Amino acid sequence: MTSDSTAVRITELGFEHADEVLTIYQLGIDEGNATFETTAPEWEAFDKAKLPAHRLVALDEDGQVLGWAAVTAVSERCVYAGVVEHSVYVHPDARGRGVGAALLDALISSTEAAGIWTIQSGIFPENTASLALHRRAGFRVVGTRERIGRHHGTWRDVVLLERRSSAVN
Repeated sequence: MTSDSTAVRITELGFEHADEVLTIYQLGIDEGNATFETTAPEWEAFDKAKLPAHRLVALDEDGQVLGWAAVTAVSERCVYAGVVEHSVYVHPDARGRGVGAALLDALISSTEAAGIWTIQSGIFPENTASLALHRRAGFRVVGTRERIGRHHGTWRDVVLLERRSSAVN
């Protein structure tokens, strides 16, 4: 992860990326402001939880994973078929190079092409870089869930964001 190149290729996240994806996930977890999770899951659990059609990785020119994005269904009820919750994680050494924006743009295109009308996410208010990234991508703050859960013994708030597609009617 030493290259300063901004060349990023977005492609489907597959089993061949599992180790790097889970490492990046754990790095985000370890920083303390990305998720309530405390340990990245095993690949089988990660793979099962994410919708297969909308899992992406950003690769550098050498094929190294710089970041990933994926979605989960918010509900099995048919009325929510067009609503997903997403995650986007970028390796700490690749931040500030447009990787997150490239992943989020590709994810928006992927979900809109599939008829998904709303992408939502919950972000800790301390994760200001992620909040800014999402606002630039057209997400809006819906509200804040105050003291919604404990994280390492401390109550945490979560800012709810959503992006409603103008392309899906």
